[in-house]
Amino acid sequence: MTTYVALLHSIVLGPGKRLVMADLKAMVAALGFGDTRSWVATGNLIFEGEDEPLPAIESRLEAAFRTRFGKHVDIILRTAQAWRRLAAQNPFPEGNSADIGIRVMRSPLGPDALSRLGRIATPGIGLALADGDLWIDFGGKPSETKLLSHLTTKKLGIGTLRNANTVNALARMLD
Repeated sequence: MTTYVALLHSIVLGPGKRLVMADLKAMVAALGFGDTRSWVATGNLIFEGEDEPLPAIESRLEAAFRTRFGKHVDIILRTAQAWRRLAAQNPFPEGNSADIGIRVMRSPLGPDALSRLGRIATPGIGLALADGDLWIDFGGKPSETKLLSHLTTKKLGIGTLRNANTVNALARMLD
C-alpha cells in the first residue's frame, strides 16, 4: 500500500456552496482507496491505495469529482515520502508559518518562473524553488500583495497554494 496526499484546488462548488469533507472522503472511498483522512475543510486529503502512477490517480479523482459534484477541480497528488520531503525543504524556517505559502505544482516550475515572479515581488517577499514547487515568504498577509494574482494556473500551470502550517500538519498526519 502507498499513502498519498491529495490537494484540491478551489473547492467552492458554486455561490455559497462549499464541499463537505465527508462527501469528498466518501467519493475517494468509492474509488477503492482506504484510510481516508482530511485536514480542515480546504481540500486536503490523505488516503491509501495500490501503487499507481500519480497522473493516473489524479485523473481518476478529477473524473470522479466532476461526476459527483458537477465541477472540474484540479487535484495534485504526492506520495507520503514526497510530501515529507516537501515539508522538510522549507527555505524560510525562520519565517512565520502562516505567512509562508507553497504553490504545490503538478509539473515542476523552472528557474524562469522564479525570475519572472521575482520581478513582480515587492521588497520583503522571499521566493525559492524546491523540487519545482514554489515557496514564498510573503512577509505578512499574502492577500495584501499583488504577487498573489500571478500565482494562477493560467500563469504558472496546474498547482495550488497552501501555507506552511497546512504542509506541516499534513506531514504530521503521515507519522
